[in-house]
Amino acid sequence: MRVGAQIIDLSVPMDSNAKEPFPPTIEYEAHEKGAEQAAAILGLEKENFPDSKAWAVETVTLTTHTGTHVDAPWHYADMTAGKKSRTIDELPIEWFYGNGVVFDFSDKAAGYELQVEDFKEKLVEMNYELQPFDIVLVRTDADKKYYDDEYAFCHAGVSANATRWLIDKGIKVMGIDAWGWDIPLPLQAQHYRENPREDILWAAHYVGKEAEYCQIEKLANLDQLPRKHGFKVAAFPIKVKDGSAGWARPVAIFE
Repeated sequence: MRVGAQIIDLSVPMDSNAKEPFPPTIEYEAHEKGAEQAAAILGLEKENFPDSKAWAVETVTLTTHTGTHVDAPWHYADMTAGKKSRTIDELPIEWFYGNGVVFDFSDKAAGYELQVEDFKEKLVEMNYELQPFDIVLVRTDADKKYYDDEYAFCHAGVSANATRWLIDKGIKVMGIDAWGWDIPLPLQAQHYRENPREDILWAAHYVGKEAEYCQIEKLANLDQLPRKHGFKVAAFPIKVKDGSAGWARPVAIFE
């Protein structure tokens, strides 16, 4: 680490015990098993390796939306603004390193839908004006319940109008420390049953049909950031060929 730099991990662990709806399955193979594998490949005996041990290996089964990840436009819809939506491997790498701005909405109740005015009020408090290509981070503190059964349903979410407003400000990458960017899915379904309309289900995600942007979902540790802006964020996604998302380990960098 560079002298004077503080780097804060903004990701959740990839853990089969996490209470997200689609946790990973992780098979752990210890060093003894590695010696057996290596011996079979090389035509040796496992005892030929020091202490009869070689490599340790994990086999992980998961979706591209398991753990901390970046959603590509292809996730939201097959077309964006009349053109084929881009997949995670097609996006400019420059989008994923930039100035970070964290909006603290940890005081909002689960299911609250964040509106444009909520973001504007926070900007006034911060004495800050959003700049194109800022990386916006939304704090709800849902990450503190990553191992609780209600994890996927305990967060405030972002409205379609607020998402659209952020895009209009030139924001290409925005993230949240919760399972999803929208309000929790069961609440969306309840609202739809009460008043069936096309603009209720997955509303913020579907803004991606109109304009290109990316979401980082399942961030963590936004409460540890010492200031709301004036820092860098690196959130490079894994380049999954034709993928709707890519896993990431975002970090905040304070000089």
